[in-house]
This record gives sequence, C-alpha cells and structure tokens, in this order.
Amino acid sequence: MTRLGCAAMASDFITFTRNVFIPVTNMCRNNCAYCGFRREVGSPEARIMPPGEVLATLEKAAAFECKEALFTYGDAPQDPRFTKGLEQLGYATLTDYVYDLSLRAIDLGILPHTNGGVLPLPDLKKLWPVNASMGLMLETTAKLPAHQLSPLKDPEVRLEFIAEAGRMGIPFTTGILVGIGETWADRRASLEAIRDLHLKYDHIQEVIVQNFVPKPYIRMANVVPPTPEEMVEVLRLAREILPSDVSLQAPPNLTSHLDQFLQAGVEDVGGISPVTLDYINPECAWPSIDALKARGLKLRERLPVYPKYVRKGWYGAKVKPLVERYADEEGYCA
Repeated sequence: MTRLGCAAMASDFITFTRNVFIPVTNMCRNNCAYCGFRREVGSPEARIMPPGEVLATLEKAAAFECKEALFTYGDAPQDPRFTKGLEQLGYATLTDYVYDLSLRAIDLGILPHTNGGVLPLPDLKKLWPVNASMGLMLETTAKLPAHQLSPLKDPEVRLEFIAEAGRMGIPFTTGILVGIGETWADRRASLEAIRDLHLKYDHIQEVIVQNFVPKPYIRMANVVPPTPEEMVEVLRLAREILPSDVSLQAPPNLTSHLDQFLQAGVEDVGGISPVTLDYINPECAWPSIDALKARGLKLRERLPVYPKYVRKGWYGAKVKPLVERYADEEGYCA
C-alpha cells in the first residue's frame, strides 16, 4: 500500500473547500522580508480590487459552485493615498468595503471567510456577522528580523487578536509559517500558544503549517526553504501538540510531497479554487480536485466553518441561511 493510501485510511477522508480567492488589496502596513504579494502605496502595481472585478469573480465562482469566498488582505496602511483610494470607491474604511463585498458574496450563495490582518475590535465586530469563520496566521511567536518592518507582526498583538476572536466565539483559522528564521524551539512555542488559546476558548478550527517559498524578487530570496523532511517533522510535532479536534492543514500547491505530509498527520488541504490563483504564491498552481482524487485521496467537501462549529451554531448571523442550506446532518457540505 502506498503512503498516500495509508494516510487516507488513517483519517478516513481528507477535507477541502471549493473556494474563490479575493485579494482585496496588495497594500499593507507591514513589510515582511518574505512577502512577494505586498506593493508599496503609490507604486504602479499597488491596487484595491475594484467592486466590478470582485463581483465578476464572485459570479464566476458561483457558477463553479464555490462555497467559500476567501477575502485576504494585510493590515490597512496608514497612508492618506490609501484612504483616498477607498474614498474614490465610496468607502471610509477598508472594513466598510469588505463588509459590502461580503454581502455580495452571500447574495450569490458564497460564504465569506475573512483574513484581514489584526483588525481593531470594532472592525472585527462589524465583519463577524457576515462571515462563516475568520482567520489570521500567527506565523510565529518569535521576534524575527523578517518582521523588523512589520509592526503588526508582533507576536503578542497577534495572539491577543486570536484570543479576542475566541472571546467572541468566532471559529478561527490560524497557523505557522516555517522557514522564516525561526528555530525548532520557536515552532514548538508557536504551536503550544495556539493550543493554549484553543483550550481556553475552544475556537481554533484548523491550523495551517505552511512552508516558506522563496521568490527572486523578495528580500529573503536567497534563504534556503525548509526541506520536505523538515516539514514532515514539523507536521508531526503539530499533530502531537494540537488537540485532536483541531484540524491540521497543509497547502497542497506548495509541495510535491503531499503524500508524506498526509502520512505525518495532515487532515485537510484547504481551499481548492477552480477560479483563481493563489495570489500569495502565484507560481504554485492549485491541484484540481479531480487530480487529487486520481491520486487516491478520499475527499470530503466542507464549508469554511468546520462541522463542529456548524453543529454548535458558531457562525455569523447573516450567513445562517446559507450554512443551513449547504450543511448535512454532520456539518459537512451536503
């Protein structure tokens, strides 16, 4: 039996979501040394995705029966040029814009999941009702040179935001980024911090263990990424530390060693989009759902809110009709 077969049998099935990736803006207050997505405010490539483009993308996603709209962006820049760009779209804040985009997604039958940096508490409260779940990558509890120009990558700030989501009962996605200068002790500490937040608030639905992928145009272009063997060990460590009701995810487009990752404990392959790129790692194409099935994976589609929280009723009030329409009696996608 292949390793993939063993992994699939051990977890019975591997979950995924059929999603659409909406990169709301590529401007960000942080300036991480490993990021290839961010563009400087005022540069020719800096943009806020206009409403017409978002709507056209969502309509295409609806035609492909996508259930999740992943609204991804970083921390809003404190720059008058960024604010002016929002005002030209008719909005005072980025949160106001994303709120309206989320309503558009809901109207089209797609459940929003927002990952928008460290949001101020009023913004988190505004967005929660229009989301099925929300997220923020912890990345690491270590203070690293890679985050020297990134004030909102302070670990304590990010941990407090994740805790605030827990106090609000928001099913939450977080994770660690492997290979950005952290040590093995840092990896363990990061996973333990996530574990402790879940034990306190019971809201961490999944943890992504993501490998750093270098690009020639970033400041960390010459940093050697983690090896597949190293990633396997990190995944094993994560599965050892995290509670059993927290799903372990690894992005399938960032590795050619998915079989080994599954064997190490991965239970979910995240969002697979038939419509959009992974805009954070555009050189890494998503595998198709059919291709994953052809490799022997027994896949089961889920919603952006995990079955446990579907059953508990932990999702935004405005997405309740969609969740009830899509979920089966176990909380998976019917």
